[in-house]
Amino acid sequence: MILSRLHPIEEAVRSRPREIEWVLVDSGKRDRRVGELLRLCREHRVPLRYGERAALDRLARDNQGAVARLAVRGYLPEDEAFSGKRGRRLLLVLDGVQDPQNLGAVLRVAEGVGAGVAVPERGSAPLSDAVSRTSAGAVERVPVVRVGNVRRFLDRAKEEGFRVVGLDPTGSDFYALDLTGDLALVLGAEGRGMRRLVREGCDLVGRLPMKGELASLNVAAAAAVAAYEALRQRDFSGSSFD
Repeated sequence: MILSRLHPIEEAVRSRPREIEWVLVDSGKRDRRVGELLRLCREHRVPLRYGERAALDRLARDNQGAVARLAVRGYLPEDEAFSGKRGRRLLLVLDGVQDPQNLGAVLRVAEGVGAGVAVPERGSAPLSDAVSRTSAGAVERVPVVRVGNVRRFLDRAKEEGFRVVGLDPTGSDFYALDLTGDLALVLGAEGRGMRRLVREGCDLVGRLPMKGELASLNVAAAAAVAAYEALRQRDFSGSSFD
């Protein structure tokens, strides 16, 4: 995988330096951000290379003066989805999100609320450079598990003590739902939403209020709204934020 933006490269150097084959830096570029990246690479013993701007452009035209090559981020085993302190676990389950920018944006939300992410083996965008760029490096920090069958995964999540809540325009008022405790929020694919069997596997289905003429938000925006409502209920209920 090629990373071409400075922030995702920095996050990769910090979180998994041994998986980075090299970082190629524009030999003619001198600025503070590139200097900080060089310092990080030396600190973490990441191999550095220097080349002309044309060499970097051949690898990634939208680079910011540095390009990194590293192993594609691996998925964690399914069991990792259920790790963590009981009563505080939060999962975002994506039922076939195929747009890498949406996946990256959801990962950024997950990092912000302290959630893990579960994606299916088939029908999901892979963890790629595009996902990394959109996530602003969150892909390096969020635990991502890959599951063979989303419905069976939800059934297991319930056995592990999770309440499973799906988002769908046909559901009840999302803000009236109890989102405390161990929670798995399920979001469907762009356009079609959750598949029928996945929807039937949810304990509850909620809808986000829409005052305009559009029927729904895109999946990344919906994930942000839902995940932060869960965070509000879990961490700020009864406070001045309530």
